[in-house]
Amino acid sequence: MRVAIIAESFLPQVNGVTNSVLRVLEHLRRTGHEAIVLAPGTPPASASGARVVPLRSVPMPGYSQFRVGVPSARAIARELAAFAPDVVHLASPFATGWSAVRATGRLDLPTVAVYQTDIAGFAGRYHLGAAVEGAWRMVRTIHDQVDLTLAPSRVAMASLEEHGVPRVRLWARGVDTEAFSPAHRDARLRARLAPGGEVLVGFVGRLAAEKQVEDLAALDGLPGVRVVVVGDGPEGEDLRRALPQAVFLGQLTGPELHRLVASLDVAVQTGPYETFCQSAQEALAAGVPVVAVGAGGVAELVDPSRTGWLYPPGDLAALRAAVADLAGDEAKRQAMGQAARQQVRGRTWQVVGEQLLGHYEDAVAHRRAGVVVR
Repeated sequence: MRVAIIAESFLPQVNGVTNSVLRVLEHLRRTGHEAIVLAPGTPPASASGARVVPLRSVPMPGYSQFRVGVPSARAIARELAAFAPDVVHLASPFATGWSAVRATGRLDLPTVAVYQTDIAGFAGRYHLGAAVEGAWRMVRTIHDQVDLTLAPSRVAMASLEEHGVPRVRLWARGVDTEAFSPAHRDARLRARLAPGGEVLVGFVGRLAAEKQVEDLAALDGLPGVRVVVVGDGPEGEDLRRALPQAVFLGQLTGPELHRLVASLDVAVQTGPYETFCQSAQEALAAGVPVVAVGAGGVAELVDPSRTGWLYPPGDLAALRAAVADLAGDEAKRQAMGQAARQQVRGRTWQVVGEQLLGHYEDAVAHRRAGVVVR
């Protein structure tokens, strides 16, 4: 199968969309399929054996490191026609996706859209009330033109269906259970970050307003707790001022990230707009209990009282209490960590990669039959 992936963001940006695309590319290469990636900005010439085609882009206002795709449908159609894909995969389509669906429509190509970013939720978080309905109109317009929309969680599926998006199926995210494993727990790293033997409580993710990382200030003064923040983004400087007691490690990838996650005692996720939350799943795979806001896709990953705790959105006293509960009980942390690892052991990228290939085949079969998949 020849697969064209059109990504809303890609390398050198490191985020959930990029990571998912990379895992998909690895699975396609491993299973003998051919792929190409079209992405905004200045991506590398190739990734995981696939050629990468740069698309026209502009800097995002207020976050110049992030490039927003503004390609023409004609430019995308030209690249697609030259590659002649069997199916087109739109990764978190929005700005680039708008041109992409026009291009795939012109060429009558089977198309699968992977919903990953809650743009409307972000608009609300940034107090852009008038933009929320506009964002949903854009999402509906894009997804109405594809054969299948794949949502990463049931809460994301429900939200899409509530706003009129048709033909939605569940496709969760995989996790590398070898890279994210308790085996990578590093005593020397722990000694450096917590020289007094503190309990390490960590956030891993993009430092942006919708993640609400500033809520970690609720943990200030918890005895025996050291807060660690991993990631980069437009809120970085403000967060360093808001969380003066926290250790900021910047963006980590590869083995450095694997060691850090496994070396945590508790992982915390504060963002209520996650459609899935891969960072939480990676912590679970590493045997680390998770305390997360009880909203969005992350709430489906945590089994309260078994693999971590959920707290009501906005209830920072409950966040503090949940972390304090785990910080003060090593046996509970260990039991939850073991259950967490067991919970995600079957969610490998190989498993979800095969599921994705099945969705591709459904879209191709139904398009060839001249009907839209239901």
